[in-house]
Amino acid sequence: MGVLSGIRVLDCSIAMAGPFAAQRLGDLGADVVKVEPVTGEWQRHVSAGGAGGNKVNVSFLSLNRNKRSLAIDLKSPDGKQVLLELVKTADVFLQNYRPGVAKRLGVDYESLSAINPRLVYVSISGYGEDGPYMNRPGQDLVLQGMSGAMLSAGREGEAPTAAGQYLVDAITAYTAFEGALAALFHRERTGEGQLVQVNMLDSITTIQMQELSVFTVGHKPQKRSAEPHAHVYIRAPYGAFATSDGFIIVAFPKLKTFGEVIGEESFLTMVDETDTWSRRDEIFAKTREKLKAKTTAEWLELMRAADIWCGPVYGYADLVEDEQIKHNGTFVEYEHPTEGLVKTPGFPIRFSKTPSTVARGAPLTGQHTREILSEAGYDAAEIAALERAGAIASGEL
Repeated sequence: MGVLSGIRVLDCSIAMAGPFAAQRLGDLGADVVKVEPVTGEWQRHVSAGGAGGNKVNVSFLSLNRNKRSLAIDLKSPDGKQVLLELVKTADVFLQNYRPGVAKRLGVDYESLSAINPRLVYVSISGYGEDGPYMNRPGQDLVLQGMSGAMLSAGREGEAPTAAGQYLVDAITAYTAFEGALAALFHRERTGEGQLVQVNMLDSITTIQMQELSVFTVGHKPQKRSAEPHAHVYIRAPYGAFATSDGFIIVAFPKLKTFGEVIGEESFLTMVDETDTWSRRDEIFAKTREKLKAKTTAEWLELMRAADIWCGPVYGYADLVEDEQIKHNGTFVEYEHPTEGLVKTPGFPIRFSKTPSTVARGAPLTGQHTREILSEAGYDAAEIAALERAGAIASGEL
């Protein structure tokens, strides 16, 4: 029994941010009903990395475990009525339609809260529900560019490098997950539901609390260096450096200690609080040259002995085999009926009494339609009639 056991979530979202947020709720025991078109959610048909899978591609598989699939046509009056019936007993409704679409479909907060005042309604958008950018597409890389963060690393004058993951989507998912939990807690105290609005632009902006405060309060300019320093507001040396056989991370060591370890005499007389900023490019360049002399393993041993913050640069193949990752149980494995053994990141929060579990893998389109409607009070004849009318679809394994 997860900590959210007994909570019913209607997940009407697509792509990554919404489904990921709903999956987190499912990981904690919520009954998540994925409401998708009769042809399947968009992500079923778009596979990241070309990983198509057997019947379920890996993108969809990774974002939709611990859910049941209800396939309905919301543009059909009968299909829409099915959803409204389920809203009566739902706790959370989550959607990431473009602004205005929910209202056109009749599933906006005002309409659904009139049916169920206790409903927590989570709405995710790219830029906000209104305003000059409300109709722009909220795409991860586009938002990374707008966030300002890409110009806090790398070389001055060179094109910035994007994050190596869908960073804005993931952060937005966690923001929505947090918002849903907070609203459920409020409901426990007051009995009332509410509208929770989350947008990608605010999500990626507000996690830069420290960096943006240095700019807005400390009035320090965001200026990249000639060398590929990893963060404009952290002193040198700070970044990834090549060794004789790979790469190593070094994070702002005390220059005297660092100079002694790598054999750079000029560092011994530098002042940490001033020279590490004013001579940043020089420090970076000298560090880069010195670290080419030994292997990553050799440097890690020397630097750790001197209490210098350092670490390896992993690829995914290294990460999944890391001893701490294995110790933590960071990845979970389970059998999926069509995709076989699935190994995927699990839930990162540990609860002593209500642990997260993988109760089911990502569903096929409409796999649980009949089951969910039966629970909602529809009899077999009514379900069959809805299927014949095309208002719903049911899938089989």
